[in-house]
Amino acid sequence: MDYKNQIQEYINLEIETLKKLDIDAINEAMNLIYDTYEKEGTIYVFGNGGSSATASHYQNDFNKGISEYVEKKFRFLCLNDNIPTVMAIANDIGFEEIFRFQLKNKLKKDDIVLAISGSGNSKNVLNAVEYAKECGNKIIGMTGYNGGRLLELSDVSLNAPVMSMQVTEDIHMIYDHLIMSIFYKTMCNKEHLSK
Repeated sequence: MDYKNQIQEYINLEIETLKKLDIDAINEAMNLIYDTYEKEGTIYVFGNGGSSATASHYQNDFNKGISEYVEKKFRFLCLNDNIPTVMAIANDIGFEEIFRFQLKNKLKKDDIVLAISGSGNSKNVLNAVEYAKECGNKIIGMTGYNGGRLLELSDVSLNAPVMSMQVTEDIHMIYDHLIMSIFYKTMCNKEHLSK
């Protein structure tokens, strides 16, 4: 089989989407993340499916990747990483509560939420975001497509304006590595990670 045309189509869609990203929103998100770091607040990150893997990757890149080279550490906490806790909440209370339950009576005033949902309509993500907003915490929402309800609820919206879940998830990882790379350069005085 010759897949070259389809390969080029995917690459072209990725490039077109990258060109549409909102640089002002990325800058705003970076400032919110850095302000939270300065105040020693926790950045709660979570998502479902592929977005849960992305959320784990964010925690890794900030809690180890950058934090290895700075005295004060980032405080990312990925709510989908503790599988026994997630499964217990899902089984005993309901899957729609797996993230909100973990935030209840834990959020502090300087904490923020980084919520990831390709559709922007994942009920468990929205429940947690609505709770955080009720508590007065800021929301960075990462979405695709038209952003769904999460875009509306977000203080800062990092949307991948594309009708493809795969490209959306690619862009969400690009947001991670883009933000991490710039912080790595500005906070650690290093150009690129050596490991």
